[in-house]
Amino acid sequence: MKRFPARFFQTIGGEMPVRDWLLSLSAEDRKVIGDDIRTAEFGWPVGMPLCRAISGHKGLWEIRSNLSGGRIARVFFCAHQGDMVLLHGVLKTSRKTMQRDLDLAVKRQRGLR
Repeated sequence: MKRFPARFFQTIGGEMPVRDWLLSLSAEDRKVIGDDIRTAEFGWPVGMPLCRAISGHKGLWEIRSNLSGGRIARVFFCAHQGDMVLLHGVLKTSRKTMQRDLDLAVKRQRGLR
């Protein structure tokens, strides 16, 4: 039984940006990220190295996925009405998370109803 079921953030227009992002990735990358999300769903609370709270952003977390070729993916999420809401996904190109990615996740988090 899932302890913290995941659902995709949905825009007012019905779009699911994280779902669309995942579908744009290779099957191998989707499997790795999906397995990491599933681990968080069934094993919550999960700490490092899989999940980490984003400092300075109350209630915002990231799922940390290591992909083939040394690539790194992050899925930002928050808790809302008992669910893990997947807000934004990104393939990282540097060690530091881009501020625009955090800003977008926070904007989507604030828009939840």
